[in-house]
Amino acid sequence: MAFGLLAAACGGGSDSDSGDNGGGDAPVATEAAADDGGDAAEPAANDDVAEAGSQAEGDVDTEAAEAATSAIYGGDIAVGLEAEAVGLRPWEDTCASPCYNIMVTIYDKLLEKDAEGQLQPWLAESISPNDDFTAWTMTLRPDITFHNGVELTAQTIADMFPIQAAGTVAAGQVSASNLTGVEATGDLEVTYTLSSANAAFPAYLERAPMGMVFDPAAAVADPDGYSTAPVGTGPFVIESRDLDNETKVVRNDNYWNSDADGNQLPYLDSISFRPIPDEGTRLDAVLSGTVDAMQSLRQGTIRDARADGTLSLYEQQGNNVGGGMFNVLLAPYDDVRVRKGLTHLNSQDNVIEALGGTGISLPGTQFFSPDSVWYSEKVAAAWPQFDFEAGVALLTEYVNDAARSDGKAVGDKIDVELSCPPDPTLIAAMQVIEQVWSQSELVNVSLTQFDQQTHINKAIGDEHQAHCWRFSDDNDPSTTFGSGNAPPTAEIAAANGLDGIVSPINWPNYFKLENFAATQVAIGTDDFDTRFAAYESIMMDYAENVPLWYSGHTATMIATNSKLDGVVGWHLPQGGDLGVGQQGAEGRWLEVFISE
Repeated sequence: MAFGLLAAACGGGSDSDSGDNGGGDAPVATEAAADDGGDAAEPAANDDVAEAGSQAEGDVDTEAAEAATSAIYGGDIAVGLEAEAVGLRPWEDTCASPCYNIMVTIYDKLLEKDAEGQLQPWLAESISPNDDFTAWTMTLRPDITFHNGVELTAQTIADMFPIQAAGTVAAGQVSASNLTGVEATGDLEVTYTLSSANAAFPAYLERAPMGMVFDPAAAVADPDGYSTAPVGTGPFVIESRDLDNETKVVRNDNYWNSDADGNQLPYLDSISFRPIPDEGTRLDAVLSGTVDAMQSLRQGTIRDARADGTLSLYEQQGNNVGGGMFNVLLAPYDDVRVRKGLTHLNSQDNVIEALGGTGISLPGTQFFSPDSVWYSEKVAAAWPQFDFEAGVALLTEYVNDAARSDGKAVGDKIDVELSCPPDPTLIAAMQVIEQVWSQSELVNVSLTQFDQQTHINKAIGDEHQAHCWRFSDDNDPSTTFGSGNAPPTAEIAAANGLDGIVSPINWPNYFKLENFAATQVAIGTDDFDTRFAAYESIMMDYAENVPLWYSGHTATMIATNSKLDGVVGWHLPQGGDLGVGQQGAEGRWLEVFISE
């Protein structure tokens, strides 16, 4: 997704030619390449909870590194994705990892992250706040044009704002960021005005809904067509889009960015992105040369790719955790006894084993990985661990309650629809959960599978019940927690005195005024301890009221054949410092090249 809460799910595609050198032989001197590389109400603390900074034995994060060889221009490659992108409009279309791989070739971001994970200018040259963080002034780089020849100016950013404010995805982020106005205060100077302080506002300019720059005039002229014919300033231009088959982008000959020696980027002639939903088929495709690279967010695929040993692997396991969510606006999930009871009946170790992640992924207890600065041992100890008897006790209490919210007779089992996309490892994981829930003899479980687009759309339309999902990312927590804890409906907003503040991406539809207030405290200061305490309080509430459940922290991977280089060797503009590499299987392809 275009922000913190990213959809879980899976992304066969058709065969195509593998990439080659395309005859290009002009050396580009970028040295480089990457490493391959209790009781029911109050559950007891788990003595085995991982301490901050610990990792699963197989958790390997590939760091950004200079390329091993000198870059060469030319060549065409194909990349296998886990799913088709729902659309390519940053303000309107939900965007998970597969979508980001495509969109980052077409659109530039205002800000990017360096190898240390710190935000740095990209299309922007600088950004700075006023004293109380209620206004931010940004200066854009000069002499940048869109693919259609239109010049990028400060007015472009201002004209993007009303489109973003009305966008299905961006509107929630605009609201969560406290942004109320964007004004061109110079030819290349943009002033962002906020309704209240947001010390973390720049983090919103690194993700798709607000940070990817598009041509607003073209977007207004044909908002539907823009999804298949987007116009950005990025290193590649879209050539064709055949949904569920292939999206092809070709080199932008007028791209503004260059490498350290002044050689214009990008290096490749074209990239074809192909949705291949089945994990085994996608891995086989890169092993056979049908595609040159693939991305995956499945532990089992990473295990199999490691075992093969012939591919270059770029891995990361950050602040993204798998699991699922309950739609708390629907019975019986509106009752915490049901949510917590079902969570106690979630055997995380067995689910991770079914996913192929044993030795790779740690069980999750919160949005943050144990090696994150935001990780809380207090939250880890409070999370409802697997406890069959505690789960049965809570569900029994609900089932025997004459006032139970689902309207069924006392003693009747509860009905649960457990849904996930039809990837074999996901199906296996859901079967593990279904078996334990059914063994309680208190739950009728219906397993359903939908393709990723349908799976996401059901969540957007609040049609889901118990829905597998992924949560969080490695951006500042504000981008996840702000929209994720805002009122999910206009009625809930009005009842809490928050008229006009509605987030369609509060996926579980769980709202607590104290949590929303904590998000505002967290963005009102740049003091880390204050911000940590605010986010910890929200995670503690999740541990108590359980609007979602966790399996394990998400291991991610981009795997390529041995000919591709520069995968984690991309730099900040004009040959600056190294960028963050590849996080969340979101590839940056502008400095990838085919080595000899």
